[in-house]
Amino acid sequence: MKVIDIEKASVRELNQALHDQHVECTEREWEVTGVKGDHNLAVGLDEAISVHIKGHAGYYCAGMNKKANIVVHGNAGQGVAENMMSGSVRVVGDASQSAGATAHGGLLVIEGNAGARCGISLKGADIVVKGNVGHMSCFMAQAGTLVVCGDAGDALGDSLYETHIYVKGSVKSLGADCVEKEMRAEHVQELTDLLNRAGVDEDPAAFKRYGSARNLYNFKVDNASAY
Repeated sequence: MKVIDIEKASVRELNQALHDQHVECTEREWEVTGVKGDHNLAVGLDEAISVHIKGHAGYYCAGMNKKANIVVHGNAGQGVAENMMSGSVRVVGDASQSAGATAHGGLLVIEGNAGARCGISLKGADIVVKGNVGHMSCFMAQAGTLVVCGDAGDALGDSLYETHIYVKGSVKSLGADCVEKEMRAEHVQELTDLLNRAGVDEDPAAFKRYGSARNLYNFKVDNASAY
């Protein structure tokens, strides 16, 4: 395992070393130490490597990830796994706002709570949160899945498209055009598979499903106040 102490090496040097693995992969296992809220850790990776970040990460950790498996052994700041394409990101602690924003693919697992706007403009990734999520989660989410094992804040799924949302706990309020939907057998199977991938031990039957009512897909003058 390659160990980089960013109290001795800069974040730029860390990211360059990780990016170089796409040109010639010399090390599959990486550990980053000396982490104290540093921003932009392990961003833009494009190789199937494993990166363990030992400490609390700052803004945009693991952004634009492709193929890599990244674990944050602590909390993560705003925008963790933002615009992720594939691979996986796991946050052992809590995540701040906009976790998984615009993510196209891959799996994001947050073992603690997630702040506001979790999965905003989600475009195909899967997000599993073992705790709660804040307000406006999945705002304008287009594809992919959000699983919340705790509670959800205000305006869940506001103006969403085809993203699937599963919540075990309570929902403070639903956003515009978001409604509770029937939990059919295929949804139980989808949720079961996703919980297994995330390593989360929860009963799929305890969750409720939410999705788009599809009333805002096309402009209707009667809905003008909701746009």
